[in-house]
Amino acid sequence: MTSGSVVEGSLETLETPLAAAWEQIRTGLRRDCGARTFDGWLKPAELGEFDPETGELVLVMPSKFMADWVRSHFGERLALAWKTVLPIVRDVRIAAAEGGPRPSPLLILEEIPVPVAKAGPRDPDAPNFDPRYQFETFVIGKANEVAATAAKTLASADHVAFNPLFIHGGTGRGKTHLLHAIGQDFLARRPTARVVSMSAEKFMVEFVRALRENDTIGFKGRLRSADLLLIDDVQFIAGKDSTQEEFFHTMNEIITAGRRLVITSDRAPQDLDGIAPRILSRLSWGLVADINPAEYELRLNILTAKLAGLPGISMTQPVIEFLARRLTNSIRELEGALNRIAAYAMMTGRTIDLPFVEEVLANVLRANQRRISIDEIQTQVAEHYRIRKAEMTSARRAREVARPRQVAMYLSKQLTPKSLPDIGRRFGGRDHTTVIHAVKQIEKLRAADAELDADIRLLTRQLEG
Repeated sequence: MTSGSVVEGSLETLETPLAAAWEQIRTGLRRDCGARTFDGWLKPAELGEFDPETGELVLVMPSKFMADWVRSHFGERLALAWKTVLPIVRDVRIAAAEGGPRPSPLLILEEIPVPVAKAGPRDPDAPNFDPRYQFETFVIGKANEVAATAAKTLASADHVAFNPLFIHGGTGRGKTHLLHAIGQDFLARRPTARVVSMSAEKFMVEFVRALRENDTIGFKGRLRSADLLLIDDVQFIAGKDSTQEEFFHTMNEIITAGRRLVITSDRAPQDLDGIAPRILSRLSWGLVADINPAEYELRLNILTAKLAGLPGISMTQPVIEFLARRLTNSIRELEGALNRIAAYAMMTGRTIDLPFVEEVLANVLRANQRRISIDEIQTQVAEHYRIRKAEMTSARRAREVARPRQVAMYLSKQLTPKSLPDIGRRFGGRDHTTVIHAVKQIEKLRAADAELDADIRLLTRQLEG
């Protein structure tokens, strides 16, 4: 397919601008992503159909595998590139070519590291694991150490002392990453093993279909013959009695036969409402591992690791620390924010500094902003410098009291929306000029006093975390 063949009839006048824009975008992608990444993944992309009414442009990849990979890694970047270069393109959809891989002058198969499928019938239950989700790419910290260690043990050990493994944690903390990593590592060590992976919702839908089609024996046989069964988001079968009945017997069959079972949920077993007590009891027999919210150090390490996989993207340590402090909701949000920053930087050519990050992530940062009060700041600073909180509002001017008070005023200006007069009133009825002096004094001292700068950074992390 050539770029000109995709615009038909009255759309022929768009052939030239679409083709020209695509060449410009391809040149930029090759420069920013590097020749190897571009030639392997982006070069094979071809222009597909363009709908002038909706502004949707289709980019066609030679295979579904490549379409999924490019959509995951470059989808947002491609959409932004088109919007920047040719604004009539408002959305980009990445699709696989009909009929799968086909000859193309743009496609040199030897350059593309795509696994070649073996001939023979494909198991309809064969899992479609995301190749990005490996144990090697899972960053470990205090929040997820137990879950990660248990996952590696279950995937690699010849015999495990626990079964099932139940991993729970809030949205975007890495449960699905671990589930895919377990499956891929298990298969890498046991190529002939049978692994079945599905969400609890899919389990329910397929079981209901089997009931309707009078094929429950086939459904049971498919799942219970698995050497490893992975069930994601078990909370979705809450209140579904017949599905839970089948789920319980499937669990028992897998465990009794010595096969392995991994289940994830957004809550601990005891907090799952609407789940039969015998299922909860069975879940608790194995190992229950939680993934807690990522602490600052883990968020920092994740950002550093992800940046290493973004070619051509440079980010200073203060910017990385800023993101780690401010984006605390989930790892998924953190990764999404990083991808967005990288995409905008690549498309605009701007330097990734704090003003740029605050502009690009304005909505995300507002959603993550925790309301910090002046009272909290005064308490934290007083504890840090080991003075009485009452000194924050006192008239004393001794250095051991005045400097912490100035630090508290400075943090109040940085971390709260309060006006200078409001801040002054909260510090013993002081004038707003006193607050201005304190802020300027601390800014000046931070540049010259490494110890004070470290104190400010620590206090900021504690207050924002």
